[in-house]
Amino acid sequence: MTRYNPFHSIGFFSVFETELIRNVDVLTGGFNADYGGRISAIVDVKTREGNRKRLSGLVSASPFQARAMIEGPIVPLREDGGASVSFVLSGKQALIDQTAPTFYKNVNDGEGIPFNYRDLYGKLSLLSGNGSKVNFFGFSYDDGVKFNIADFGWESTGGGFDFTLVPTNSNTIVGGTLTYSGYNSRIVEADRKPRTSGINGFYGGLNFTNFDRNNELKYGLEMTGFKTDFAFENFRGLRIEQVENTTEISLYLRWKRKIGALVIEPGFRLQYYQSLGDASPEPRLGLKYNISDKIRFKAAGGLYSQNLLSTVNERDIVNLFVGFLSGPEETVYKAGSAFERVDHRLQKSIHGVAGFEVDVTNNFEMNVEGYYKDFTQLLTLNRNKLLPQDPNYVVETGNAYGLDFSMKWEARRFYVWGAYSLGFVTRSDGVQEYPPVFDRRHNLNLVTSYQAGKKKEWEFGARWNLGSGFPFTQTQGCFTNFNFGNGIGTDVLGGNGDLGILYSDVRNGGRLPYYHRLDLSVKRTIEFTKHAKAEITASATNAYDRANIFYFDRVRYDRVDQLPILPSLSMTLQF
Repeated sequence: MTRYNPFHSIGFFSVFETELIRNVDVLTGGFNADYGGRISAIVDVKTREGNRKRLSGLVSASPFQARAMIEGPIVPLREDGGASVSFVLSGKQALIDQTAPTFYKNVNDGEGIPFNYRDLYGKLSLLSGNGSKVNFFGFSYDDGVKFNIADFGWESTGGGFDFTLVPTNSNTIVGGTLTYSGYNSRIVEADRKPRTSGINGFYGGLNFTNFDRNNELKYGLEMTGFKTDFAFENFRGLRIEQVENTTEISLYLRWKRKIGALVIEPGFRLQYYQSLGDASPEPRLGLKYNISDKIRFKAAGGLYSQNLLSTVNERDIVNLFVGFLSGPEETVYKAGSAFERVDHRLQKSIHGVAGFEVDVTNNFEMNVEGYYKDFTQLLTLNRNKLLPQDPNYVVETGNAYGLDFSMKWEARRFYVWGAYSLGFVTRSDGVQEYPPVFDRRHNLNLVTSYQAGKKKEWEFGARWNLGSGFPFTQTQGCFTNFNFGNGIGTDVLGGNGDLGILYSDVRNGGRLPYYHRLDLSVKRTIEFTKHAKAEITASATNAYDRANIFYFDRVRYDRVDQLPILPSLSMTLQF
């Protein structure tokens, strides 16, 4: 089930509840054939089932939010095994917009902290005694940010079911999924020119996994359909709209083979885009070689395609609004001084990833990866559209390359995790090569914790994040803009025109300031019984009060920063 925005506007809360996550796979490139329809990266989040033996849950409150979760059995799991039915329900509500006038006065020039969000999630699981199961699930998330210079919000909903069938006396597992999800976003700025984007669609899949001691064969069929509804006015004043329906059908095969110290994983995916009439054959390959018990080499790569595209507006210095569109059915042209038609309307890329995993000691491990992605065709809205008859879409090319490094050290009471990324992303529109708005040269994350006390009832934690500035197109000047609604009779000498902005000829030539933030926490755990405990946490978000930019109004030259230093005290009760 596709989630189009996994974060809340406040910045440090995910829509996923930590207690419900079973595992997360972050596939930054080179993913195999069982993932498709994306040309850059995949984040695969799987949630767990509810408690099958007893009723349990938690309630939590802080100045930021209130949340609750309850789970338990409808048909309990017996001690000797067998079938069971369980559920889990969770929800959270932002409080910071209500508590800020009391606890965090005079922030953001008196505007307070106008962030608001609400989450609801539920899952019902039916499990048999042999491992077969069926899950039904649904969610609803909504967000809002309302400053004097910008009103931004989005809603996301979805639901569906999946099943896993484990036949008796068979080495084949059968899985299937049917889901539906939607996402709507909007922004209204000081110029009162609203932009809206909506996308909703379904996903259906059936897969088979056959395995023995040294082999695993997975193959399947998938069908995806979605509708996009998009409208905005570009920085040249022309309105662009799209309402489009599209369907994708795909077949895939992935084979995993262990040969001594080598694990090889070839795959193949055939993706057919029905609305465009285009098919994309996509070979994939992954491998890992165990050089020794402590050093492993890994590599992956393949061909990838995508129909969905996103767009931002260059009148934004900080891009809060991202619009989603599907590949257009109309003719697409190469960008540049003269428009030239292209053969197909798919976005395509080629990935190559390689790296090493090293176990330095029994409790210290490192991982280093280098990657290169060649985006041979990227679709985008035509930023140089001056006349209604000019094409809405053009084709660009691009590449992304860099180095990722991570490390983890675990001792009895001490934990340290760190990750650093050096990345370069460029695109070419046929006129100039430029960095896109998500190009971040440096990104560093450090997390550490220490447990104290005889029963480890105290925990001290810290997290520091550093990121270099994103690019934006600078302002070259301003002018009085007349729309000539009265034709030749327009009074250009005495009339009052609109404020027009002249953008720099160098696309995304400016850089925002660096982002960095330190969060500190102290947690005390109090155990009442075997299953009941309380956690009291004192924390400081943005401990040294760094002024990180959240939004900037180009016309008014007005800046809004992210969260200031926010000390807080929270309590969580678990049972």
